[in-house]
Order: sequence, then structure tokens, then C-alpha cells
Amino acid sequence: MDAALRLSKLIDSLNRVIARAMGWALFLMVLVGAYNAIARSLEKELGLSLSSNAYIEAQWYLFSLVFLLGAPYALRSNAHVRVDVLYGEHPARGKAWTDLIGGVLFLIPFCLFAIWISWDFVSNSIAVGELSPDPGGLPRWPLKLVVPISFALLCLQGASEVVKRAAFLCGRSADEIGLEEPSLVDRSTGGES
Repeated sequence: MDAALRLSKLIDSLNRVIARAMGWALFLMVLVGAYNAIARSLEKELGLSLSSNAYIEAQWYLFSLVFLLGAPYALRSNAHVRVDVLYGEHPARGKAWTDLIGGVLFLIPFCLFAIWISWDFVSNSIAVGELSPDPGGLPRWPLKLVVPISFALLCLQGASEVVKRAAFLCGRSADEIGLEEPSLVDRSTGGES
């Protein structure tokens, strides 16, 4: 269990680093979006040609990166969308069981399926060096390559969460294993709820 928890902490750290990079990508996306808006306005007023499809595509590429590569950290931080109809009423151990079973039966298999199903789509795009069909657009294959990478990272984070839930169910404290699930840890008392 200790080796699995060490690996879990490495996965958590990797996704934390990627999430920080996505924070900068988000900042860059806002700058590109502001530039696009200002450039369009100046083009109308001054008759200049300041914008291009590359800037517009760069903005949505950055959004895609933030969404795809930020998902593993959202899972780690329990910031993902969840239906709390039943989950919210469970005690801490019930929540841990729900997360563990959900991770093993649904999250990890779905991620593996997404990697498998996207591979032909991605490899074909790389093989032909797919470019945007718009004049002055960006290459499409690098963004498509991020799809299986993001699902691989999400799968790893899912495995990390499963390991942490299993350790919690085996008696480890949530703080000791780095579990950030707020419903399993009462930070005010330092104990489990």
C-alpha cells in the first residue's frame, strides 16, 4: 500500500504542475481574446489588417488545453461536477466506497476506452500533418494529440484517487494519504467526518 501511495503522490504532483501551466494558458487565452477583440475593432475603425485566423484558433486551442489538461486536477481537488443526490448523504466511508467503486468500474474504463477510440483519429491526423482548413490557421494534429494524453492523465489521477480511497478504507487518515475530499476530512478538527 505504501508504494501505491507514493506513486499516487507522484501522479498528484504531476497533475498539479500541469494545472499550474494551464493557469498560465488560461491567462494567455484571455490576452489573445482581448487582442482579437481590440484588433477587430481597430480594423473597422482604421482599416488595418491586424487579426488572423491563427489568433482566433489559438484562443480556442488554449481553451481546449485548459479544459482537457485541467480535468485531472479537477478530479484530484474534487472540483468536478458530481450528482450529490445520494452521495451527499453518505458518511465518510460510504463516500470513499462510492468513489472507489465509481473509479474502478466507470472512470478508469471510460478513460481507457477514450484513449483507444481516439487513437485512430489522432494517428491519422498526425500522419497527414493535419492543418486548419481556414486560411492562416494553425496545425490541428498537435491539439488532437492532447486528447489521448489528457485521458491518460485523467486515468492516472483516477487510479491515484482509487488508491487513496482504498487506503482510507483500510484505516489511513485522509490527511496522511493526501486526500483532498472535503467530505472525508474535517479541516477544522483535523479528523475524519
